[in-house]
Amino acid sequence: MNDNKYFGASEAELGFLKEIVRMLPAGLTVQDAHGELLLVNDAAAAQLGIDGSRPSPDLSPRREACRQALSAGQPVVTEEAIHNGAARQVLLTTHRPVRLAGRELLISASSDITEQKNFEDQLFRSAYFDELTGLPSRRVIEHHANGLLARDGGERFALAFLDVDNFKHINDYYGHAVGDALLVELSKRLGRDLRDSDMLSRISGDEFLLLLSPIQSQKEVAEFMQSTLERLTAPFFIDTSEVFASTSVGISLYPDHGRSFETLRQNADIAMYRIKNDGKGSAAFFDSSMEREALARMKVEQSLRLAILEKRFCCAFQSKVDIRTQAVTGIEALVRLRDDEGVIQAPGSFINLASELGLIDELTHLVLAEIVKSIDLINETFGAEATISINVAAKQAGNPEFMRSFAQALDDTGFPSRFMIEVTEDAFVAKNHFQAEILPTFRKLGVGISIDDFGIGYSSLSALADITADEIKIDRSFITDIHKRPRSQGILRAIESLSEALGMTVIAEGLESYEELAYLQAATKIRYAQGYYFSRPIFLEELKLVTPISSEARVNMVSRPTQQNRQGYSRASGYRR
Repeated sequence: MNDNKYFGASEAELGFLKEIVRMLPAGLTVQDAHGELLLVNDAAAAQLGIDGSRPSPDLSPRREACRQALSAGQPVVTEEAIHNGAARQVLLTTHRPVRLAGRELLISASSDITEQKNFEDQLFRSAYFDELTGLPSRRVIEHHANGLLARDGGERFALAFLDVDNFKHINDYYGHAVGDALLVELSKRLGRDLRDSDMLSRISGDEFLLLLSPIQSQKEVAEFMQSTLERLTAPFFIDTSEVFASTSVGISLYPDHGRSFETLRQNADIAMYRIKNDGKGSAAFFDSSMEREALARMKVEQSLRLAILEKRFCCAFQSKVDIRTQAVTGIEALVRLRDDEGVIQAPGSFINLASELGLIDELTHLVLAEIVKSIDLINETFGAEATISINVAAKQAGNPEFMRSFAQALDDTGFPSRFMIEVTEDAFVAKNHFQAEILPTFRKLGVGISIDDFGIGYSSLSALADITADEIKIDRSFITDIHKRPRSQGILRAIESLSEALGMTVIAEGLESYEELAYLQAATKIRYAQGYYFSRPIFLEELKLVTPISSEARVNMVSRPTQQNRQGYSRASGYRR
C-alpha cells in the first residue's frame, strides 16, 4: 500500500517535471550517441523549426557540432546560425555530454540571440562601413594599407584621394536626396574594374580614398585613373534630373611619396588640392613642390585665424555714384586685412580661404561691427541717406542659421533699412530656398538685395526674370572698354532692358575711364556706377581727414581722382572682392 502511494507520488512528480521542461523559455534537447532526439521541449522545437510552423531548416551543422561534443566528452558553447531562406536565426547553445543509466547522452540548452547579433552586426557595419554607399570606412582602408606597409620588402601601391567637384552646389541646386543618390552612383562607377586586392573607401561627405595594390609603375596608375575619370564624364540620371559631376584626384605612391599611411594620405590630399586650384576634374601625382605650397598655405591659414582673433581686419568704403549728377547714392564696405607688418592685403588673398575654413561668417559680422562703430563718420562723409552695401557669399546666403543671425544683427543696429546685402547670382539659382524663405526676412527689415558680379556666374536672362532683387551690379568685365566692344554693348543693353522692366536698379561696376563713362551716359539709361574713376576705396583713418560733408564737398569727393591718387593701382590686381 505504501509502495503504491510512493509510486503514485513519483508519477505525479515526473509529470510535473516534464511539464516544466516543456515550458522552459530556453530550448532544451536530449539526444543519444546516434544523434536520435530523445527529448525536445517547445522552445527548442520552435527554434529548430521542427514544430511544423515553418519549413524545416538544414540542421546538419548542428548535428555535426553535437557529434563532436559527444566525441570529445567535454562541454561546448557555440553560436548556431540556422538559415531558413533569407531569414537567419542565431542561437547560443551549450552542449553538455552526460552519462545516465549507462547511456551516453548529450543535453543541449539554447537561447535565441538573433536580435542581439543583428544589433552587433549593425554596430560593426556602422563602425567599419559607410551606411550610404556600403563602402569600407577610413579605418578599414587604413588597416589594409598598414598591413601592406608591415610586410618585409612590401610591394608598391598607390593611394588616391578623390574629391567630388562642386558637390556643395549640386546639393544646393538639386537637394540632398539627389546628392546622396549621386554619391551612391559615383561609388559604383569608381569601384568598377577594381581587383580583389584594391580597395575603395568613402572617408567623408564627398571624399573617397582608393588603394591600388600592387602596382608596377606610375604610368600604369595614371592610365587607370584617366579611364576612371573618363567614366565619370557621362551624366548621372537621378530621378528626373540629369546630373553632371567630376572628381579631382591626388595620388601618392609607396614608397616614393611616403612610408606611412598618414604621410601618403596627406600627400595625396595635397596633390588633390593642386588639381582643385588648377581647374578640377583631373588627376595629379604628388611632388615636393606641392608640399612647399601646402606649407605656405598653412602659414596663411594660421595668420588668417590669428587675424580674426585679434580683429586685424578693417573696412574700406567705395562710393556708388549717380553718373548724371555725380551725387553719392551709396557705399560698399570692402573688407581688408592688415598683415603682421601692418600692410593692407586685398581680399583676393584671404576671402576664399576664409570661406573654405568656415571663418567667413565671423568675418562678415566683424565688417558689420566696424560699420556700426563708425556710422557717424560714414554719415558725415557720404551722407546719412547713402545705402551701405555688405557682401555675403553664396555659401552664407544658403545657410539659414547664419542669415537669421545676420538679419538680427542688422536689426540690432537700429537702422537696418540703410543696408544693402550683395550676393552673387548663384545664391538665387541654387535650390536652397534663399529667395522663398530667407529673402522675406530681410524684406521685413527694409534691407535691400543686390545681385553682385552679374554676368560671370550662372546668369541667364531667364534666371534674372525669376529673381526678386532691388539692384543688379553688372560685372566689370562687361564695363571695361565698353566703348570699344560692340558685343558687350549688346549684352549690356539686354540686361539693362530686362532689369528696367523688372524694376531693378542697374549699377556698372569697375568704371575706370572717361571713355567708359561717356559711353554709359550717351548710349544707355544706366544711372549709377562704381569704380576708380570716381573714387578708390577709402579707409576709416582717411575718412577722419575728410571735411564734414556738404553737397558741394560730396561732388568734389567723387570727382575724377588726380594721377597722384591713382598711383599704385593696376587693373590686373583689382580693387574689390
